[in-house]
Amino acid sequence: MRHSAQARSISIGEHTIGQAYRPFIVAEMSGNHNGDLDRALAIVDTVAESGTQALKLQTYTPDTITIDSDRPEFFVDKNHSLWGSKNLYALYQDAHTPWEWHKPIFERARERGLVAFSAPFDPTAVEFLEDLDVPAYKLGSPELNDLPLVRQMAKTGKPLIISTGMGTVQEIAAAVDTARKAGCEQLVINGCTSSYPGVPADCNLRKLPLIAETFDCVVGYSDHTHGVGASIAAVALGASMIEKHVTTSRDDGGVDSAFSLDGSELAALVTETERAWQALGQPRIGPTESEAAVRRLRRSLYVTRDVQAGELVSDDNVRSIRPADGLPPIAMDQLRGWRFIHDVAFATPTTWEMFTPERS
Repeated sequence: MRHSAQARSISIGEHTIGQAYRPFIVAEMSGNHNGDLDRALAIVDTVAESGTQALKLQTYTPDTITIDSDRPEFFVDKNHSLWGSKNLYALYQDAHTPWEWHKPIFERARERGLVAFSAPFDPTAVEFLEDLDVPAYKLGSPELNDLPLVRQMAKTGKPLIISTGMGTVQEIAAAVDTARKAGCEQLVINGCTSSYPGVPADCNLRKLPLIAETFDCVVGYSDHTHGVGASIAAVALGASMIEKHVTTSRDDGGVDSAFSLDGSELAALVTETERAWQALGQPRIGPTESEAAVRRLRRSLYVTRDVQAGELVSDDNVRSIRPADGLPPIAMDQLRGWRFIHDVAFATPTTWEMFTPERS
């Protein structure tokens, strides 16, 4: 049974996520800790101070995500703007978050009021995160076709966020079907473009309403572009969750720093996505309640000098001005050449009872 977009929602921790609620912002630490636990904890503090609701990690080791091989297929394409010609094993060695760091990072996040969870990349990572009692799971885009991994996460009964970069409709459908058959009742599907950094022209944000309707789910957006513009636009198109990579400073480097937000930018994302959400309103045309006081400042016909009974109405004594207490401006087409029935003082709003069409 399909639900309206407004009715779709899920809960992670104490937060309800859906179009009836302010956007849920997820800050992705990724490898921007640069191999330093103190820096990782500083990133947690930066996220908390921004007003963001959630922190996300990635849980893998080089050996759980790939193998150490020098074959050509184990290297990033040489034309990649960030990681060109990088060996996968070496890249993931630099980027991974040591598993022994997860507990102190999650503890710091909870102390700072953040929801903290992770994206596991293999079955051992799910088992590890279950021991840490994470409140939700994220499926990364490259793992969209790993249906056994989807099934394992879904069987935990916890909310599942599926990222769809590179995915076809059929691949997304297979992952969603697998998750739901395994017991997942709280699902978010994130639109995503798996390029780093992302190019705005490739975002195709108009797919977000299609995802929501096709899969009857809460929809979000994983944004790898520079800045916050794409995320704000995603909220306008129905995204209830926004994920962005974050760092303390891009100047310090980091595997994802080039397309990550710093603390002030993350705070702007929180503010501006909420502002965009508040601005959406309802699908109707007409004045708002807040416009009532301004509507009275619209133009209308006023007597603009003292007149005596019998005078002809003309542009000299009746004009369209603000405020709106007189007859509508279009009435002048009819009134011009009529006569005043009685004396009228300057600055009096016009009424039909002031005039007669009779010529003397």
